[in-house]
Amino acid sequence: MAYYWVTSPELPDETQDHVGLLVHFGGQGEAEAWLTEAYEELAAAGVQEVSLYEGNRLVYGPMSLEA
Repeated sequence: MAYYWVTSPELPDETQDHVGLLVHFGGQGEAEAWLTEAYEELAAAGVQEVSLYEGNRLVYGPMSLEA
């Protein structure tokens, strides 16, 4: 199953594509490493919280991006 991030608020498709949210990851570690690198760009795009999913299963979240 693929891992992916869901944001709150949800961003428009073109913004999701620009910041890399449409990518699915093969493992949880990969997804978390991506979030570490994309954190500032997501916050700048207005994302307040993220949740990690594996398929339909919520792994964890929502997790605040506020410092």
